[in-house]
Amino acid sequence: MLPYPDIDPVIFSIGPLKLRWYGLMYVIGFVLGWWLARRRAARPHSPISPAQVDDLVFYAMIGVVVGGRLGYSFIYAWDRLLADPLYVLRIWEGGMSFHGGLLGVIVAVWLFGRRVGRGFFEMSDFLAPLVPPGLGFGRIGNFINGELWGKPTDVPWSFDVGGIGRHPSQLYEALLEGLVLFVILWTFSAKPRPTMAVSGLFLACYGVFRFFIEFYRLPDENIGYLAFGWLTMGQVLSTPMILAGIVLLALAYRRETHQQAA
Repeated sequence: MLPYPDIDPVIFSIGPLKLRWYGLMYVIGFVLGWWLARRRAARPHSPISPAQVDDLVFYAMIGVVVGGRLGYSFIYAWDRLLADPLYVLRIWEGGMSFHGGLLGVIVAVWLFGRRVGRGFFEMSDFLAPLVPPGLGFGRIGNFINGELWGKPTDVPWSFDVGGIGRHPSQLYEALLEGLVLFVILWTFSAKPRPTMAVSGLFLACYGVFRFFIEFYRLPDENIGYLAFGWLTMGQVLSTPMILAGIVLLALAYRRETHQQAA
């Protein structure tokens, strides 16, 4: 087993103000997403100009934080929320749901698209490749916080958590949902693609990666397995994403084929 570094989640504090690694990871993710968005906006046929990137990132940031926190609180921490309603505001303690954050971003992108006169899928195709780096850094924040550990294992790269070797499922997610998904989407979107295709690929790939990793990750204690002794809430929420991604890809290329034939 590898020794868990047991990093202090607080980088430094000045009086009541504390800078935490978890929050810093999200800041890094948003800054990197902003920089990548500026690069994408400079490409030909971009739906927005580089000058509009700041507003888009701001909308997306609000959607991620509000949606992610509400999603986690209502899906994974309902009992805690009932006992302490202010828990939903203490985001620095950790606890963000990707699926909730995705819904928040969907609403934010729709609102931004209406503001600039662009269609929803034009904007979601633009934004999709910018999301994985934030996901990756967020999972690194989970690792630093010592949360969301995987199942017991004896693989050489397991980490010693309370004397038990466990899969570093946070790092698995950082690799697949962060780095690998980014490379796939950034490469795929480097060339013009039919509208909805990039969004569809994002949903399908993320859903598959998350569904797979759930086999190595422990379910939340207050939820446990939902069925069959292995089905988790993460897998239930990821299945519609996979199906929706496949449908969007099929519709995108079917429409392109009809347009070329017309």
